[in-house]
Amino acid sequence: MTTPILDFVRSYAESGTARFHMPGHKGTGPLGCESLDITEISGADELFCADGIIAESEKNASELFGSYKTLYSTEGSSLAIRAMLALAISDTPYGERPLILATRNAHKVFIYSAALLDFDIEWLYPKAPSHICSCSVSADEVRNAIANMDRRPVALYVTSPDYLGGMCDIKGLSEVCRQLGILLLVDNAHGAYLNFLDTPMHPMALGADMCCDSAHKTLPVLTGGAYLHIAHSASRYADMAKDKMALFASTSPSYLTLASLDACNAYLDGEYRGALSYAILRIDKIKALARERKIPILDGEPSKLTVCIAKCGYTEKQFRRMLKESCIEAEFIDSDYAVFMLNEKNSESDFSRLEGFILNLPLCEDIKKEAPIFSAPRQKISVREAMLARSESVPVSSSVGRICATPSVSCPPAVPLVISGEVICEATVSGLQALGIERIQVVKE
Repeated sequence: MTTPILDFVRSYAESGTARFHMPGHKGTGPLGCESLDITEISGADELFCADGIIAESEKNASELFGSYKTLYSTEGSSLAIRAMLALAISDTPYGERPLILATRNAHKVFIYSAALLDFDIEWLYPKAPSHICSCSVSADEVRNAIANMDRRPVALYVTSPDYLGGMCDIKGLSEVCRQLGILLLVDNAHGAYLNFLDTPMHPMALGADMCCDSAHKTLPVLTGGAYLHIAHSASRYADMAKDKMALFASTSPSYLTLASLDACNAYLDGEYRGALSYAILRIDKIKALARERKIPILDGEPSKLTVCIAKCGYTEKQFRRMLKESCIEAEFIDSDYAVFMLNEKNSESDFSRLEGFILNLPLCEDIKKEAPIFSAPRQKISVREAMLARSESVPVSSSVGRICATPSVSCPPAVPLVISGEVICEATVSGLQALGIERIQVVKE
């Protein structure tokens, strides 16, 4: 597979050309990568008006992911999500307010997008809450929710995998959405690798209409590298996609990040599948060891190991200290879980170290934890009105009856107890206090 962007920046770096253009480092500096860091010079193409090397590279990515069109972002999935939502609401009849049905564990960029694009949200809450990061819903729940709504949403938006590795039934959800004539949009930020498993589990393979992948989270891509995938079922949006991305994006994309996305295509088309298969076997071995030792772990996506630390008898502080002593850094730790993200780029030494940690982890008495209680706050004004209004910070203890100005607890993707425009109730106050949140931003009266 060709790597046109990488080839171009390398060729330019080696050409000795006098750089009378941006960036200001002129190809030299302390990092060692400056020679490859260019701007949209002649021959480098333009990210949001691509017809050259970027267009060729994105076409390669489209073929790898089986999409109608895959577009690059150098600003993470955040940019892809904003563009995806802008495309979806373009179907709203003139004069009507756009409406999106969404699982409540949405990344804060989804809520910020509601402010920027001014759409309404109907939230889906988990039937049996287990953690603030999780909000799995079934196809039947979605069908019933839409049947009971006053107006039809243009799309269903879900986060899968979630931060703990939980996965929605994307295939089932896609079938319901297709039957009801609405789009399925997936925040697949943690799941770019899912397309390359022996049995693909990527949203593009399971019927989603559009999804985003943070390539940098699970693939060997520089931070900020991401994809917006548009399925064949949503091909009518493809011609508008670049314009929607340009609405929210910097006009100075990182060519280092673009080159890493481009180089990743060749890697995915070459040795990746075999390397990934071996890594999954290695991860499965560690999971099996944990289960053998009666260490409680969550089921979910293949590349995450999620340990229930409270059930192992540890506080967050204790578990962090133990990891530090073992020279291990986890992706995420709170009072309930520790999440480890592994892949084929981890060395055998990495795997062995984590395996040794699991093998020698003493089990203590279970720390009983109550399941979170999510109230459904009343929406009084729109997200946009609340987020753009004058606001003030008040103690959570005295916030009952006030309108939330900025969302609480929403990054990593989690169930915000209250979002912009919603009225804070006593149950919300109790939940916020349980999370250690002492102040909240509210609309100024």
